[in-house]
Amino acid sequence: MASAPPLETSTLVGHPPPPSYEEALGSNPPYPPMAYAPPGDVKTFVPPYPTQAYSPMYPPPPQQGQPVTSPVVSVQTVYVQPGLVFGSIPVQAHCPVCTQNVITRLDYTSGALAWLSCAGLAIFGCIYGCCLIPFCVDSLKDVTHHCPNCSSVLGVYKRI
Repeated sequence: MASAPPLETSTLVGHPPPPSYEEALGSNPPYPPMAYAPPGDVKTFVPPYPTQAYSPMYPPPPQQGQPVTSPVVSVQTVYVQPGLVFGSIPVQAHCPVCTQNVITRLDYTSGALAWLSCAGLAIFGCIYGCCLIPFCVDSLKDVTHHCPNCSSVLGVYKRI
């Protein structure tokens, strides 16, 4: 049966061996000794906090006779339709532009899946026009849902 190689105890030539654990702790105590202060009425001097200049957080209110100006605020309304998932088939949705409940009109555009399919076919040797087949297949394209009344975009379904 094989055994482990022997433990080498030799040190480098010209260098002393490292100290043991007890020797290392014996020469350096883990914490420095603390100065003892007797209890009593001995008070130490604590310097005060430095003073800082006063700067108001908000501007002062306008004086009598000055016109009050308010900042211009723009409001953007976002319509969220809970549970509405856009996919590859038309869905019934509420159009925020024309405020009608409509069934969406689909528009297919070439997206990442069509391009990756084309590149994959080209890599495998279909370079004589066969690699362009993914651009003719609607199930490989991204789908944009439009309102049939006002043609605004209601949602987009990306294959990848």
